[in-house]
Amino acid sequence: MGATQGIGHALAGEYARRGNEVIITGRTAERATAEAARLDAETEGFVSGLALDLSRPDSVADALSTVGRVDRLAVAGMIRDNNTVASFGVPEAVTLATTKIVGYAAVAAVLKDRLTPDAAVLLFGGMAKDRPYPGSTVLSTVNAAMVGLVRTLSVELAPVRVNSIHPGAVADSPAWVDKQAALEPARKISLTGALPTVQDIVDGCLFLLENAAANGVNLTLDAGQA
Repeated sequence: MGATQGIGHALAGEYARRGNEVIITGRTAERATAEAARLDAETEGFVSGLALDLSRPDSVADALSTVGRVDRLAVAGMIRDNNTVASFGVPEAVTLATTKIVGYAAVAAVLKDRLTPDAAVLLFGGMAKDRPYPGSTVLSTVNAAMVGLVRTLSVELAPVRVNSIHPGAVADSPAWVDKQAALEPARKISLTGALPTVQDIVDGCLFLLENAAANGVNLTLDAGQA
């Protein structure tokens, strides 16, 4: 869910290269279909695309009506706002909170009877939950909510495993490729002197999705912070 770019896109490609049938979603059918076709060609896999707008949870059931058995579910759909308490935009806040809390939960609810007994679910959060910055008021809140959502879903969906991943700043993320100078403060406090790469985060996703002992885990991947 939300794999037309960034980490979700890279994760979908990894599973396609391994010979799995992969479905990716995007907010528009045109974008999802185009990116699915590109991944399909790049990986020589089996990738298809569906339109799904997580900011409209009431549409999730219809959007996913053609999806059958699910072995691995990664919910990475994301939008960003720039909200502070001093200058608070209510519509933007509602859209973000709806997308990442209600939308994520709605996907799990719709697909719960299609998840195989050994299925795994992965929710995407982020380190804004622990290290807020100006403009992250709502983003910090919804990323922190993933911890609570993991806890309740791991109980309600058992024996299906549920985990979340919380990347720090990712050096080669499309969101940062043209903003490398903005990453310098994060590099300076990194205990390794480096920042995670997209592949580093994908490797963490694969661990949470494939390791049978990983359940109820909220994994931080930020290379350590001083």
